[in-house]
Amino acid sequence: MNEELVDYRYVFYALLQTRDKLAAKAQGAAQQNLNQDLIRNFEIPVPPLKIQRKIAAILSAYDDLIENNTRRIKILEEMAQALYSEWFVKFRFPEHEKVRMVESELGMVPEGWEVKKLSALVETQYGYTESASETEIGPKYIRGMDINKTSYIQWDSVPFCPINADDHSKYKIKVGDILVIRMADPGKVGIIEKNIDAIFASYLIRLNIKSNRLSAYYLFYFLISDRYQGYVTGASTGTTRKSASAGVITDINMIIPPDNIRIQFEDSASTIRRMLNNILDKNANLRRTRDLLLPKLISGEVDVEKIDVQIPNNGSGGA
Repeated sequence: MNEELVDYRYVFYALLQTRDKLAAKAQGAAQQNLNQDLIRNFEIPVPPLKIQRKIAAILSAYDDLIENNTRRIKILEEMAQALYSEWFVKFRFPEHEKVRMVESELGMVPEGWEVKKLSALVETQYGYTESASETEIGPKYIRGMDINKTSYIQWDSVPFCPINADDHSKYKIKVGDILVIRMADPGKVGIIEKNIDAIFASYLIRLNIKSNRLSAYYLFYFLISDRYQGYVTGASTGTTRKSASAGVITDINMIIPPDNIRIQFEDSASTIRRMLNNILDKNANLRRTRDLLLPKLISGEVDVEKIDVQIPNNGSGGA
């Protein structure tokens, strides 16, 4: 690439904007592919180098903010998981020094804590079967792929689906719902933290808490703990595609702490999760704004020539 003629960051964004046209040139019946000649001959708008650098600087500023926010989200995730582990795995909860340890079905636990089967604490429900659509033709349609990589839901990337009124009422999610994947990647967990018009897909199982000894974040962090994930991995069936029924998903003993300890954890976890979700909302807004600007900047619809943009001396920098 001739850096005297083009800014590599600009080329990245120009290709991002025209990727559908580039993909349309892919050859091969069984598997689409792009050869070097097609890529070399593919045309993109090439304004003067100074304009390219301004466009790249504007768009990469959004991506830098998104990346920084993503790092902050990861730190908050780690904080909440560490808090759960400290209190309920290592049993170093507030004033733990005053509580003696006693034998239980799960080994030594603090005196006064109980062991309960998860199936006795929750009700289960399988999700709705439908095809997802990027077009807004109904409520959001949350699937396994929307919860299997992170401990949060990135709602701006969740698609939609059609549904009738009766089924909508039956499968509509609410704040505090826990969703567990039952097929392909069994045991991965998501929690609903926003009031949003959405339903859940058939590869998911909803856990509705029916005991006042249990609360949403305590259950959620138990489900993403190493102990629970190890249990589901061992209990899942299938050689090519793993699966776990509602019975398997809930057939595990869990420790139930006294209400005061659980409520303290719930309050601390809620504070962390509010911060996390606020940053998620900021990232969604940043992505939305960047994606609106991208075609306007690449096409020249937005003239950046007179816009004061700080450009790195060598025109380089992370996108």
